[in-house]
Amino acid sequence: MAEENLKDKTAKGLLWGGLSNGVQQLLNLFFGIFLARILNSEDYGMVGMLSIFSLIAGSLQESGFTAALANKRAITHKDYNAVFWFSTFLSAFLYIILFFCAPLIADFYEKPELTALARYSFLGFFIASLGIAQNAYLFRNLMVKQKSISLIIALIISGCIGVFMAYNGFAYWGIATQSIVYVATIDICYWYFSKWRPTLSFDFSPLKGMISFSSKLLVTNIFNHINNNILTVILGKFFTEKTVGYFTQANKWNYMGHSLVSGMVNSVAQPVLLSVSDDSERQLRVFRKMLRFTAFVAFPAMLGLSLIAPELIVITIKAKWLPSVTILQILCIGASFIPITNLYSNLIISKGKSNIYMWNTIALGLLQIIMMTCLHSYGINVMLSIYVTINMLWLLIWHYFVWKEIRISFFMALKDISFFAAAAIFTMVVTYFVTESISNMYLLIASKIIIAAILYIFIMWISRSVTFRESINYIFKRK
Repeated sequence: MAEENLKDKTAKGLLWGGLSNGVQQLLNLFFGIFLARILNSEDYGMVGMLSIFSLIAGSLQESGFTAALANKRAITHKDYNAVFWFSTFLSAFLYIILFFCAPLIADFYEKPELTALARYSFLGFFIASLGIAQNAYLFRNLMVKQKSISLIIALIISGCIGVFMAYNGFAYWGIATQSIVYVATIDICYWYFSKWRPTLSFDFSPLKGMISFSSKLLVTNIFNHINNNILTVILGKFFTEKTVGYFTQANKWNYMGHSLVSGMVNSVAQPVLLSVSDDSERQLRVFRKMLRFTAFVAFPAMLGLSLIAPELIVITIKAKWLPSVTILQILCIGASFIPITNLYSNLIISKGKSNIYMWNTIALGLLQIIMMTCLHSYGINVMLSIYVTINMLWLLIWHYFVWKEIRISFFMALKDISFFAAAAIFTMVVTYFVTESISNMYLLIASKIIIAAILYIFIMWISRSVTFRESINYIFKRK
């Protein structure tokens, strides 16, 4: 019964996570097309230069307490309340610091106009702090549906405002406002769906029991942001804001692709793996099943996005963004492994080994910083290729630590993912050559999508893939 309950709860979480991320990416696509047609690469480059500062500040204010609350066996009102007030006070303090540091950031990039934009954009992470405890409550209780609704509402409202402002000539201020409205709307929705409310009692003693776990996640998240945004910083320092804009646009499409899978899996991975952490054999079975599902979706999704990148960019956001195509294609290859890496890290966290998660991420981040700094003179494509290669190979390091926890051998993992990777690669190569002679861009992208989808599904069907059959059966069962 417990096995069936967990299976059903996981399937529901994956279904809602998948639907949510699918709708979110469609909305991102819809509003992103409008914004990219109105704005230029310099506008995106201006906002992109500031992203790493907001992300690091956001990690500091959250301090890993969302995962810490989710991992606690027993939780009380005092735990949530301590996290709420700690996040609020710390984020206010961080905003004041960044407010006065804004001129220094502008000097670093040699862009004086960044001072005012930074002070305005950084309001977003302070507003986001007001929903951290509510987010932890929804996450811990697997309220994926409620979180999905919140994110979709926030995307619609913020997207409309961003497009309106861009259309009326506010340029990069429209992008910044869109981000602020997005986090504010999410906060309001989280408060609506969450039953928990803060009280005016400032007792931070519950944080002591979480700090050893959460502090490691904090450092890890900071280095994750550094690793994911080091290219933006280096490009902003050594290249023009136009180059940063092309990269930002390509990375945005890449993120929409891999987050569709990552968001679906992340919405359930940690709580589910934690619920079976006392039974190693069962956790191994659950992990391998999730690994197969992740590979089943991630490889065709990301390699398919790389396949249609030229037509997609030109049709949706015009030929002025063509320099983003090659960047997007390189990023997509590496991003096909990101959901798998996320699943590995969720297993490590579910085992309470946040120290492993931290040091592994720090090592990767430092390696990326050194390599990207040394390679900037070789151009963006070389930098990206090395960046992607390092991230892909680092999966072997993650696997070693997961093997130590649940004894999943390298060949087990390879068996679970290699078939789906090979099927996706074969599908994209065949599709590319079959459609090579088509000159009409609209017909070409439609043909690529249809042929690739049919071919991949056919391969899954004739190979009698259990993951494919279970996914189809569950979807029709739900209907």
